[in-house]
Amino acid sequence: MQPVKTKKKLSRSDKKQIEAAIARANRTDKKGKSAQDSIPYERMWPDGICRISDSHYTKTIQFQDINYQLSQNEDKTAIFEGWCDFLNYFDSSIHFQLSFLNLAASEETFANSISIPPQRDAFDSIREEYTTMLQNQLARGNNGLIKTKYLTFGIDADSIKAAKPRLERIETDILNNFKRLGVAARTLDGKERLSQLHAVFHMDEQLPFQFEWDWLAPSGLSTKDFIAPSSFEFRTGKQFRMGKKYGTVSFLQILAPELNDRLLADFLDMESSLIVSMHIQSVDQVKAIKTVKRKITDLDRSKIEEQKKAVRAGYDMDIIPSDLATYGSEAKKLLQDLQSRNERMFLLTFLVLNTADNPRQLGNNIFQAGSIAQKYNCQLTRLDFQQEEGLMSCLPLGLNQIEIQRGLTTSSTAIFVPFTTQELFQNGKEALYYGINALSNNLIMVDRKLLKNSNGLILGTPGSGKSFSAKREIANCFLLTSDDVIICDPEAEYAPLVERLHGQVIKISPTSTNYINPMDLNLDYSDDESPLSLKSDFILSLCELIVGGKEGLQPVQKTIIDRCVRLVYQTYLNDPRPENMPILEDLYNLLREQEEKEAQYIATALEIYVTGSLNVFNHQSNVDINNRIVCYDIKELGKQLKKIGMLVVQDQVWNRVTINRAAHKSTRYYIDEMHLLLKEEQTAAYTVEIWKRFRKWGGIPTGITQNVKDLLSSREVENIFENSDFVYMLNQAGGDRQILAKQLGISTHQLSYVTHSGEGEGLLFYGSTILPFVDHFPKNTELYRIMTTKPQELKKEDE
Repeated sequence: MQPVKTKKKLSRSDKKQIEAAIARANRTDKKGKSAQDSIPYERMWPDGICRISDSHYTKTIQFQDINYQLSQNEDKTAIFEGWCDFLNYFDSSIHFQLSFLNLAASEETFANSISIPPQRDAFDSIREEYTTMLQNQLARGNNGLIKTKYLTFGIDADSIKAAKPRLERIETDILNNFKRLGVAARTLDGKERLSQLHAVFHMDEQLPFQFEWDWLAPSGLSTKDFIAPSSFEFRTGKQFRMGKKYGTVSFLQILAPELNDRLLADFLDMESSLIVSMHIQSVDQVKAIKTVKRKITDLDRSKIEEQKKAVRAGYDMDIIPSDLATYGSEAKKLLQDLQSRNERMFLLTFLVLNTADNPRQLGNNIFQAGSIAQKYNCQLTRLDFQQEEGLMSCLPLGLNQIEIQRGLTTSSTAIFVPFTTQELFQNGKEALYYGINALSNNLIMVDRKLLKNSNGLILGTPGSGKSFSAKREIANCFLLTSDDVIICDPEAEYAPLVERLHGQVIKISPTSTNYINPMDLNLDYSDDESPLSLKSDFILSLCELIVGGKEGLQPVQKTIIDRCVRLVYQTYLNDPRPENMPILEDLYNLLREQEEKEAQYIATALEIYVTGSLNVFNHQSNVDINNRIVCYDIKELGKQLKKIGMLVVQDQVWNRVTINRAAHKSTRYYIDEMHLLLKEEQTAAYTVEIWKRFRKWGGIPTGITQNVKDLLSSREVENIFENSDFVYMLNQAGGDRQILAKQLGISTHQLSYVTHSGEGEGLLFYGSTILPFVDHFPKNTELYRIMTTKPQELKKEDE
């Protein structure tokens, strides 16, 4: 065997694993009747096209869930009708299969997605505590199963060359049809399809799939050698063994006169590994109508025969067998549906594959599945002596080897709606925890950076858990990512968390010795304007708050300030050392030197902030604002200083974001009691600017407020709502609920999750997804103690 060549440089352990995989495949390949012989496809191409037989080719699309069970009746009807239109797209030349795979994930898979790796620093104990909390939350849900949904479609063609353009056209149409339904979908390539088959065949071992296309030629193996299990055993005819796993395939006998849209959902809610497969073949409309008409003719002929018998026997000719009358009326209704109600005819094979580690557990799983079928007046029947064909028909290959089909119309087929509850569980390295899905009990793990616009809002009435939710995200972000965090804290409640994370709490007040220089200039302050121009705009805003009345600064005053700003920075620009940075007093002295009387007026207005009792902003910065986590505590700023303090904090944040942008680092900015910023025109305008421009600079702002109405106080401020793709809604007041429903398109049923809801319960709006969540953080943890803001708990802590 030739050594394996790979495109990328591999470590020694990687090479050993690859050689072992090929050796294992080689061993299996030499057997007379091998497991590979049972796998029913001929060839897989890298682009995802699979040849099942000489003339049949298939492709597979993976699609995501949408909220169907949570929707109101009118929304359910809209989804159902959209799904009917989706099914009607398929003509008789396209065979398609819906596959639902609920496969047990290895503990390692989930552990990797939720664990926070230790960094050997002072925070590893908190990382371990947070990871333990996530593992406990995970155990409450059914995240032990990875649930995936696929649509496989196939056509007959003479060659791959003829099949490819047709498959690509159908693929584009299907993806567009999914898009109309609001369903995210993507096509699997060849390696992904093989990985999917490998996962089914190796349920017992949960081995990672190791395969590259360029391994095939030097090893002399086929793709089947890399996915085949160690063995198949179909000896008994009633069940089979695949490796160490036991399984049984059954088919669903649809006996009920009316079907329920919960049937498929209940199968998929089972907490054991299973595969549900629906093979659907559209019948040519002309042939379907002809068949039904022929059936009606046969029934009419039978009816006439029965009537003749009745006359001969001497009783009323209207008395005919009840079955005959029923069949006749049903056939006529079916013909009417096909001819005038946009219905098509489909042939459906519904298969359920149950698996378990031992025969006893398998029997329990089959019994549970059978009970679900029975509940809806259907019957789950084991495929005796067809277990191999049944297993292969459950694979998402688009091949149906079971000739048990039930004829159904479009609406009867569509009742098996493949949507239940949307999940938000991302496996990214920076996915953070936001609670548990209230419908499925699964973890909600998302990365805001993956949104088109990562700006966010946390909204809720007092006591609903707003600040706690923000602190939990800050802690999670600090422990998992390298992002910087800045907090504007008007109520002085973030200090315990920030101090535990070795951050800097900057207390800004007239009596504090913490100083921030509002004149600090970062030479990278702007990329599209000179830094001095943007700084001049900030100082103009500052002077407007200090000097301006209702009219604001006059043009002459603005000119004088702009002139002095340019002069005051000359020394620093010529020699940019920290000691050359000007302070407010330097600007004040320059204004005093100007000849215009307007300059004297501005200087006099500034005097109280330079030499008077409000001189807190007339000092060089003496705090570590380069710490990874910085909290500006502005609680003790009086009325005169609060507006200026908020504006200065905003400017500091902008400084930090520009520095981090050059270092390709994200900056998260949390603004608690955000409604205070929106009441002043200057600070409101600056906040809106942050929401508009931050994303481009790597900033992720989060506003925390109880007053949703303040977000609609002006058309400009409304931009904050429109530019936020992440909204974490806790309990809401009556008027605010209606505003949110209108702004975010929330249904009345969904609103119930933010109506009189408990602490840490509500709705998450992420991109276009809306999910109800529950977040009950364990109280017996260090993190809870440093994050809580409940007075009684803080008092107990002090004691």
